[in-house]
Amino acid sequence: MKTISSRDNPFYKDLKQLATSSQARRKAGQTLLDGVHLCESWLELKGAPLHCVVSEAALGNPEVASIVARAESLRAPVTALPDALFGAISQVEHGVHVSFLVETPRPRQPDALGVSAVLLDGVQDPGNVGSILRSAGAAGIRQVYCSPGTAFCWSPKVLRAAMGAHFVLEIFENVDLAALVRGAKVPVLATSGYAAEQLYDVDLRQPGAWVLGHEGQGVSDELLDLATRRVAVPHAGQVESLNVAACAAVCFFEQMRQQMQQQRQR
Repeated sequence: MKTISSRDNPFYKDLKQLATSSQARRKAGQTLLDGVHLCESWLELKGAPLHCVVSEAALGNPEVASIVARAESLRAPVTALPDALFGAISQVEHGVHVSFLVETPRPRQPDALGVSAVLLDGVQDPGNVGSILRSAGAAGIRQVYCSPGTAFCWSPKVLRAAMGAHFVLEIFENVDLAALVRGAKVPVLATSGYAAEQLYDVDLRQPGAWVLGHEGQGVSDELLDLATRRVAVPHAGQVESLNVAACAAVCFFEQMRQQMQQQRQR
């Protein structure tokens, strides 16, 4: 295990850039996973990180010690930092100070949309994007396509909100969603608070792709026009609309409910 004690260390400077700059993360094709849960999930689902970084104080934590031992067993380098230096690369307050440096997965985009998927059209809030990814993973959806205006999926805030869902998903960023929808081989359902058709009246037993839009403006007119169907989530009371992440969860799990019911009837 190596120890770094200087803020001027080149590796530490690179870590700080990755921790604080989305541009740096995109350019390097790397990101930091912050905290016990994300690091454990990566080990379980992906294997060795590029590097394990831990604060000196956290080495006494049994969970962190286990993560470090597993990383070392997979021949990943481990570096310890003083607490003050680690705090500058972590965005988690009162967290357990362990992080993984990992390569950002870049799966090859399929030629056509042919399975259940999520299309994010300018969803800008990292917490919303992370929550949508988490719901998608839990509902058995495995592909997520993001327009250029959508929050970067591998940012620390999105990673924390998704709670490891990234590692069971194929995530495609900077996608031309209109071209994707035009060539889709499955129905494309665009969510809209103004749609005449309600979610619970739609047959969702077959694969289908969900389009979810910007928090304020919703799905773009172009994608609404291209979609197979426009669907609204019904709600009672005086609330104008659902949060996009809540809307996504309702849609995904209604689709899963219908598909599970169909399987039981066979």
